[in-house]
Amino acid sequence: MLICGASGFIGRNLLEHLSKNPGLAVYGTYFNSYKSDPCPYLSKVDFTDRNASAQIVANGFDCVINAAAITDGSIAINNDPAKYIAGNVSINNNIIETVHANRVKQFIFLSCSILYPAHNLAPVKENEIDSSKIHPAYRYWAEVKIFFEEMCRFYSGIDSTDWTIIRHSNIYGPHDKFDPNKGHVFAATVAKITDKKNNIVAVSGNGFEKRDFLHVFDLAKAIELAITVPLSKYEILNIGSGTLISIRELVEKIKNISGQNIPIIYDGSKPTTDTSIALDTTKAEKILGWNPDIDIDEGIRQTINWHKKRSGE
Repeated sequence: MLICGASGFIGRNLLEHLSKNPGLAVYGTYFNSYKSDPCPYLSKVDFTDRNASAQIVANGFDCVINAAAITDGSIAINNDPAKYIAGNVSINNNIIETVHANRVKQFIFLSCSILYPAHNLAPVKENEIDSSKIHPAYRYWAEVKIFFEEMCRFYSGIDSTDWTIIRHSNIYGPHDKFDPNKGHVFAATVAKITDKKNNIVAVSGNGFEKRDFLHVFDLAKAIELAITVPLSKYEILNIGSGTLISIRELVEKIKNISGQNIPIIYDGSKPTTDTSIALDTTKAEKILGWNPDIDIDEGIRQTINWHKKRSGE
């Protein structure tokens, strides 16, 4: 199998997790670099290049997972949205078309929860999409995801490939970008709070925004099951914790578990996205036998320990 984008946050975790399965021969790609010991099963590929995409996918893989993306935290994306939209459209289009052309047995497309209505009283099911209720800040990103989901659906009707869509919630854990300015809120907050040079931590927004956080190990386990369990030719599966937690709650948990008694200020002038999207994972539980194993407190503890070890503390 091939993991496109194996040097990124989710892709790196998938490579490490799936490589432990003796029944899988796992190959991966990277774009800029792969910060680890050299691995003979890694290739440098720019998926915005159609020819490069075709060349790597043509190597007879049974399964291709697309974890390749140009991504950052919301601040960086809001500062230069065109860079992220254009690049990701090229990446997805090239990979999907070359998967179809090479008759790969299974393709796994990583979608996400932003295409659901911005505010929900209960966890949302896979069929509860309403494009009129997508948060305005996510509209273009969501439309890109929906377009490529539909592209997969189209090809599922005319070829032999099994097309699997994984709509995951907000993922956190090892190998994320622990950058206070460019990281996702979870990793950025861990980086700020555990940095002993900080006397105060500023968080973008008022902190009342809610997220469905899922540890990346649980996502990797779900994807492994999606590879090994028979699925229909076109399958959409929600993968999340199914539980919402506010950013304020998250920050307090990170602060308490880290043992750092540091003042927190919430800056309403900084960009943030007020949503509350939890995923109903009943279908994944029924079809895959999947449930998340790592609760938020244990996930925070593991992530803090991993980050401290990597940063030399």
